[in-house]
Amino acid sequence: MKLFRHGPQGAEKPGLLDAGGAQRDLSGVIDDISPAALSPDSMSRLAALDPSTLPLVAAGTRLGACVGGVGNVVCIGLNYADHAAEAGLKPPGQPIVFNKHNGAVSGPNDPVWLAPGSIKLDWEVELGIVIGQRAFHVSEEDALHYVAGYCLVNDVSERAYQIELEGQWTKGKSYPTHCPLGPWLVTPDELGDPQDVDLWLEVNGVRRQTGNTRTMVFGVAQVVSYLSRFMALQPGDVIPTGTRPGVGMGMKPPVFLKAGDVMCLGGSGLGEQCQAVVTSPAV
Repeated sequence: MKLFRHGPQGAEKPGLLDAGGAQRDLSGVIDDISPAALSPDSMSRLAALDPSTLPLVAAGTRLGACVGGVGNVVCIGLNYADHAAEAGLKPPGQPIVFNKHNGAVSGPNDPVWLAPGSIKLDWEVELGIVIGQRAFHVSEEDALHYVAGYCLVNDVSERAYQIELEGQWTKGKSYPTHCPLGPWLVTPDELGDPQDVDLWLEVNGVRRQTGNTRTMVFGVAQVVSYLSRFMALQPGDVIPTGTRPGVGMGMKPPVFLKAGDVMCLGGSGLGEQCQAVVTSPAV
């Protein structure tokens, strides 16, 4: 099952993709693809629906972030050994954990804002985990039972804010629009093995990242279990799991985004995103 949200920003409605790829409206069934809708019972009820009975979504309707009401975006850093190498760092012995502010969440094709004074805006295609029920001190063996689904994430990062300013990575990760999610929330049965997902990203039509989640340092089950030791993960929490090599910071010389650039990214079974970089309306 592939779920999505559609409509104007702040007024999105829930939707379901049928077997033929047509977008169907779910607003007569549930209010939103929100934390309350992600429980196993709720997801089972949605899976039992006959999509042909649902109204079609008008062509060209904007897609919002595939999950509404996201409480926490808990990220895993340097989770591919070759990405750590391009950053000049050793692969971590334990998952590196940081947060993106939930105000960074945006639709998969919404513009990405270039902050005032930003000169090192970068891209990161990632597999995102969406939690479906409270996960606290769960084992690796049980961890996947707490996952409602998966989505594509662009972990947009301002490297100067992240690395050159004192403090934590969060301030380089949290500007509004710097966490596009979607287009689809893909249920585990639909995606298959989360450790065999192809990921790619292009900037202005040039391939920058290509890889597969099989080369993660810490897999999905490990990540969920590990995080649940330190926090009680909640329904609707999103966990971007790290990126492959090919980010702008790792190029020689480094290449960063500017207004007018376009990022397009995708993942097998996850769909595709495209974002144009625009000057922040704060300027």
